[in-house]
Amino acid sequence: MEKRLLLAIVLSFALLLGWQFIFVKKQPMEPAQGLPVEARQVLESPPLPEVQAPQKQAEELTAKVGEIPEAAVEPVSGESEKQIQIDTPFYRATWSTRGAVLTSWRLKQHTDEEGEELELVAAAARELGRYPLALQTGDPEFDNLLNQALFKPSRQRLELMAGESQELRFEFADEQGNRVKKIITFRGDGYDIDLEVSLWKNHQKMEPYLVWGPGFGNLSSAAQGGRMVSSPGIAVYSGGKVLRHDERKYKPEENVYNFVAWASYDDQYFMALLIATPQSSSAVFSREQVNETLAYYFLSVNSVQKVYLGPKQHDQLSELGYEAKRAIRFGIFGFITEILYVALKAIHNAIPNWGWSIVILTFLIKILFFPLTYQSTKSMSKMQDLQPKIKALRNKYKKAKKDIDQRRKLNEETMRIYKEHGVNPAGGCLPMLIQLPIFWGFFQLLRVAVEFRHSPWILWIGDLSVKDPYYVLPILMGITQFISQKMTPTSGDATQQRMMLIMPVIMTIFFISFPSGLVLYWLANNVLQIGQQYIMNRFMHKKKKETHGKPRKK
Repeated sequence: MEKRLLLAIVLSFALLLGWQFIFVKKQPMEPAQGLPVEARQVLESPPLPEVQAPQKQAEELTAKVGEIPEAAVEPVSGESEKQIQIDTPFYRATWSTRGAVLTSWRLKQHTDEEGEELELVAAAARELGRYPLALQTGDPEFDNLLNQALFKPSRQRLELMAGESQELRFEFADEQGNRVKKIITFRGDGYDIDLEVSLWKNHQKMEPYLVWGPGFGNLSSAAQGGRMVSSPGIAVYSGGKVLRHDERKYKPEENVYNFVAWASYDDQYFMALLIATPQSSSAVFSREQVNETLAYYFLSVNSVQKVYLGPKQHDQLSELGYEAKRAIRFGIFGFITEILYVALKAIHNAIPNWGWSIVILTFLIKILFFPLTYQSTKSMSKMQDLQPKIKALRNKYKKAKKDIDQRRKLNEETMRIYKEHGVNPAGGCLPMLIQLPIFWGFFQLLRVAVEFRHSPWILWIGDLSVKDPYYVLPILMGITQFISQKMTPTSGDATQQRMMLIMPVIMTIFFISFPSGLVLYWLANNVLQIGQQYIMNRFMHKKKKETHGKPRKK
């Protein structure tokens, strides 16, 4: 029984750790042949749900609020294309008066691999001439008119300090009764903006979609090197659930979402979050196939009232509200991961080094689980003492593997011995299983928390979110794992002992390319386990002497 439990633990670790290698591999782009018509639209306007004729689409999206007399609409437009600069303590943004779209959004507190301010608008936007937060109605000609129109801005430049807020208005109107107002409110203390869009087509008010795309950010090969990078994609919060759709797993039949509270286009650490009115909103994730190897992806959302463009930082998203923190991929043990994050952040506030914060939190977890660890060690020690009797039983019932009756008697007598000596055969393994969610929670935290990105520890570890460039930590982790295994009492079973000695090798292979922050956690855990095991072994040895009496002096 104990052997099977131990095997289950090993397989559980292998499954959880191997999961990442299986699902972070890049998939080749699906060829354009065989795609639905809506996925092969020309690169002018990504499809909306249930692609229809423009007139019918416009009728369904239109909400008439009374026609505007033609005489009341005076043409409004800009004279030439201008770039409106927005500067806050958190970001630098650029909006173009052509289409009133976002052409640049650079984060001041986060850098790319070249040390420059991190750009969230994809470089492909400039190549296509299509930028984020453009308007979409389902009528390609009308969309082109709106997104190529020259808007009149209310300001040429905005500079905000912390605590300040300012408004920027874009307006456009023509003689045909087409009219657009974009009102954007910026704040100097965060990454979110308020957005109000009013649109009239031929004097009739419409509810347009706002489009984010093509893609998100500019993930370079340098940024991917040594880091466990997840595929970019979208997350949609609807009906109290977060639904995810990655680019590499794109399914055109599952790309429409209704009653959306928010939808985000994100990568591992950053996102564009579009917050909408759930009662009337929908989101569409669309792909435009250029050729067999190139495709562009877009997220369209209507009824948008607020946009967040920044890091997937727990504190920022919690303060934002709307359950936006659920956009962070904390995994199946999310509640544990969140608790670990809060604890780690508290430690970091006192000791501003994320590496040492990991070590200290590992120490605190070790103390918390000491009673379980001690019970496990004590159980394993008792099992070791009983091995001569268990071995004698196995010699007595040599044919147990083939003879069912002998196997039954062997099991009965083995359990009787365990019961007489107060030993639980699963006592050595269950504490390890209980700690497995903690490990997995820590794994997810160190993988997705943006705080570890570009955060150094000491000497050669300049980024806790990427692998150790010299593999020092994984090798030390393997060595300390081996020492810890040798110090831990075993049942004496040869198969189990071999398995336990192989475990450090398997763990080293797994951890060789893992983020150095995660390897540091496991290394610290091993070092603390060695010290803890040494103390427990001495204590149990002393207790045995007291129980059996001291040896007589000659």
